[in-house]
Order: sequence, then structure tokens, then C-alpha cells
Amino acid sequence: MEIQSNGYESFQQVYKEVFPVLMRVAYHVTYNMDASEDVCQEAFIRFYNRNLSFPSIDEAKYWLIRVTKNLSINYVKRKGREQVAVERIKKQPKPVHETGEDTVLEQEACLRVREAIQMLPEKLRAVLVLKEYSDLNYKEIATILNISESNVKVRVHRARQQLEQLLNQEEIHVSR
Repeated sequence: MEIQSNGYESFQQVYKEVFPVLMRVAYHVTYNMDASEDVCQEAFIRFYNRNLSFPSIDEAKYWLIRVTKNLSINYVKRKGREQVAVERIKKQPKPVHETGEDTVLEQEACLRVREAIQMLPEKLRAVLVLKEYSDLNYKEIATILNISESNVKVRVHRARQQLEQLLNQEEIHVSR
């Protein structure tokens, strides 16, 4: 089914199916819900105004994800507030009776991890966000970034290694 970006039915279908993915992408780059909504709306405005034609909804989705990713990165650079978290912190089991001290320590660890992620080169940060927070597989990430699937795997591996090295240099321990 061909998707016309400024066709009423096509636009509604794409918006309904793709908006949640775009919000996850934008949020995990900006870490700001209001900014994420603004970025997603801007991406859809560009989608509509460009009067593009796509062979499938997936191709439209990949285009929108690329635009959203770039708009999010530009927002973060402009505001200087990039924040991204690592999936392993989310996967940490929470203590049954969490104390105030545990909460503060976890918040500090999250902040340091975000700071370490900001130190990663852009191409490693991008694949890490798309892989860990957008529920995208390697093939989809490769399509979005216009690189090979094997290159995506290498970048994800390198991003995780560099992040671990940065955290070890600062003696940050994210596990209890």
C-alpha cells in the first residue's frame, strides 16, 4: 500500500502506528516529555509538508524515525541537556524496602551513567538509544541509519564497551 504523506487517510494511519515509537526515540534522546512531544509534532509537520510518497508504512516509519532522531539531537545540542539512561539500571531489582539513601544513590548512579553516555561519540550514542529504548532490531536500525546490519552490531558492542570503560574510570558502580 502506497503512503502519501499529505493524504488524510495515509497520514492518520502513519500517525496512529508510528507516533508511540517516535515518542520513545525522542524521549530517550531528550529525556524531556515536553520536548519529545514538540520534536514528534515537528517531525509529523515535516512529513505532511514534504508531500512524500512511500511504498509502505515501514518506509514512512523509517523516514520519520530518522527525522525524529535528528531533531532530538539538535534539540539536545541547542539546549545542552542530553540525558540518556542505560537499560541495565532499569533491570536492576529494586529492594523490597527502599530507603531514602537507596533512592539517592540510584539517582546519582543514573545521572553519572547519563553523563558517561554523553561522552560517547554521536554514532555510538545513536545506535545505543535506538537499540535499547526504541524496541528496534538491528535490521531496522541499519535501515534508519543507512548502514549495514553488521555495522550496527559492531557499534552497539563498542558503545557498551566504551560506556563500561567510562563508568569504571569514574569508579561508578551501577549494580548493588
